[in-house]
Formats: sequence, structure tokens, C-alpha cells
Amino acid sequence: MTIGVGGSSCEVELKKLKDMTKNVIGINKNEFHSRIKQAQKLMLEQNMSAIYLDSGTNLYYFTGLKWYKSERLVGAILPAQGEIEFIAPHFEKGSLKDHMVIQGHINGWHEHECPYKLFSKILNKMGLTSGQVGIDESAAFFIFDGFRKAAPEFKYINASTVTAQCRQIKSKAEIALLQQAKDMTLEVHKSAARILYPGISTTEVTDFINEAHKSVGATSGSSFCIVLFGLATSFPHGVKDPQVLKENDWVLIDTGCLLHGYNSDITRTYAYGEATDKQRAAWQVEKDAQLNAFEAAKLGATCGEVDSAARKIIEANDYGPDYELPGLPHRTGHGCGLDIHEWPYLVKGTHTKLATGMVFSNEPMLVLPNEFGVRLEDHFYMDSKGPVWFTRPSHSLDDPFGLEA
Repeated sequence: MTIGVGGSSCEVELKKLKDMTKNVIGINKNEFHSRIKQAQKLMLEQNMSAIYLDSGTNLYYFTGLKWYKSERLVGAILPAQGEIEFIAPHFEKGSLKDHMVIQGHINGWHEHECPYKLFSKILNKMGLTSGQVGIDESAAFFIFDGFRKAAPEFKYINASTVTAQCRQIKSKAEIALLQQAKDMTLEVHKSAARILYPGISTTEVTDFINEAHKSVGATSGSSFCIVLFGLATSFPHGVKDPQVLKENDWVLIDTGCLLHGYNSDITRTYAYGEATDKQRAAWQVEKDAQLNAFEAAKLGATCGEVDSAARKIIEANDYGPDYELPGLPHRTGHGCGLDIHEWPYLVKGTHTKLATGMVFSNEPMLVLPNEFGVRLEDHFYMDSKGPVWFTRPSHSLDDPFGLEA
């Protein structure tokens, strides 16, 4: 039996887990102010008069205001010079004030009024009558369409050259939150492995992982969870129907949680019982590819070069080439922060250079169609000397969590 897999129960494991968030500190107001200043600096450099921040992670990143997306316009207008202003339905003003970290005037619109005309008026009030206005890249098309019809005198461009450039460099506070979130999920992974037994369903494991995340301090439980057994592991993001674990089954679990809005995202693959020779060989190729990508992640190297480093190992073992199967069907990794997938991406042809403060997943999954898949996913960040793992990669197929290492 694989070390650390099976032999326990949901009840026992949940009792063992403890809240890991008691001393966690969120992002403070000074950091939100510094983010706004950095954005305004970039806007001036790029000749951008203002940017619209839509409800969601960009709005939260710059202002600390958490708000959901809907058909009603809720967001903020940040000018290159001057104070930020918010725009929202009039009846939501009280709730917005209750959630606000960075204060600013709230411009309200009633249900029968056009919020896009109000957007135009706010720009004019800021002294803006023409120029380039950046639109949050996550905003829905109907928002962009409403703006350009209400204020056609402006040129609308993608604000990601500001938002992404700011967000892809994480602060020490962000790194600390990401570290804790990933530490929490790794403990959940260890517990999930121990509850496995023949006959347990993927649904039961998913439910346990959700409760386990709550036990370690993630108040909303899992932010996502993929549990796969056997053949289903060859589908990177799973299949529609649940599976039931069998003796000597192949297991893939990919899950994460949120801590002050920051994501964890870790995958482990192992055998419940005995692995076949083919599974053993593929698992080691996956581990070697993950390590080669990590070692290629030097300051100044490009994201594309890191992806190539993983593929070099995979192709040297007669998988691929490129995205062909059996092999690696997707990019090697993605940025991670307030969004689980964000800039930059470790993908072929990307010339973005790795810099201090960037955060990446490292998960060059190996897929053998109609057989099984292997994904080992850990994240790393770039410090002043190079890459640093958030979590220790899987130790070996026989001891995936390094319990006897």
C-alpha cells in the first residue's frame, strides 16, 4: 500500500485538522493605496486617461472592495491623476460603504436610469473629454458596448497593460497569504489520501475535502475540487459522472481554497495499492518534467523557456511532441493570485521575463488517452535569487507526501 494512502476515516481526519488562519493578516490599506499609485504611474506612461475597474478581482485588488458581477453596473473609475470614484446602483450605496476599504465618492444610478451615461458624466467631472480609457479586461461586452455608445469621444482600450502589470508582481503580504493558503490545502490533501478505501466515491471525497478546508480555516470550504479515479484521470479536468475507488486504482486529486481572496491550487497523483510499471514510469517522467521546469525558472528567463524545459523531458521519454498525446496537452503553468489562473502564463512562445514577485503553478500534466493521467502540481514564486517552492513537491510514488523521507 502507498505510504499515507488509506487506513483512516473522515471522522478521524476532520478531528485532527486545526484552524491554520489564526495569525493571518490580510492586505492593509496602505498597500491598496500603493497599488493605485502604481497603476496611475503606468497610466501616465501609457497615455491612458482613466481605467474602469469592474466588480471582481481587479476592483478588489486596487480598492479592497469585494463585489459580485451581475447585469447591474458596479465598479470604479480610476483617473491617471486624481481620486478614484465608484459607480453603482443607488440602492446599493449603503452596502458598498460597508464593504469599502479605499474610500471614494459613490455615484449612484436608479433602476430607470442609464449607468453608461453616468459613466460619461463622471469622466467629464474629472476633467476628461477625450483620450484613451482602459476597460477592465474581465468586464462583460455589454459594459464596454454601453460605454462606447454613451461616450464615443473616448478611445477604449484593454486595461490589462496596467492591471496585469501591477498584479503579476506579488508583494510580501501577497506571498505570505498564498503560502498559507497552499500550506492549508497540502494538509487537506494528506487527510484526503488517508480516508480512501475501496468503495468510496469521488463525490464522498469531494465532500470531505470541502469540510477539511473549512477545518483548516477556509470559511467557504474548497474553492474548487477535482477528484478522479482510474481512467477518468486521463481527462485533465475530469468527467461528468462520479467514480468508485477500486483496489490498485489510480487517483488524481486537484483542489484549492481561498484565504483573503488568494488561491491555493495543488494536485497529487498516486496509486491506491500497487501501481503498474507503466504508471511508475509515467509518474517519474511527470516529476522530472516538473523539476526541470522549476530549474529553468531563472530570473530573466522567459515564460516560454520554462514551458520548453518541461516538454524537453517529456519528449525525451517518447511522449508528445508539443501538445500531441500521449504527452502534455496544455501549458506548463499559470500565474496565481486573486484569480486562480492569471498572468503570466508558462506557455510556448510567451516572451514575458520572469521577475521577482511573480507566482506560477508548475503542472506539466502527462496524459495517456484511454489509460490514465499524471498531474503533479505545486506553485513557486520568484525571489531575488530565483524560484522558491511554496510546497514541497510530491516525494515519490510510494511515499507521495514524504512521510517517511
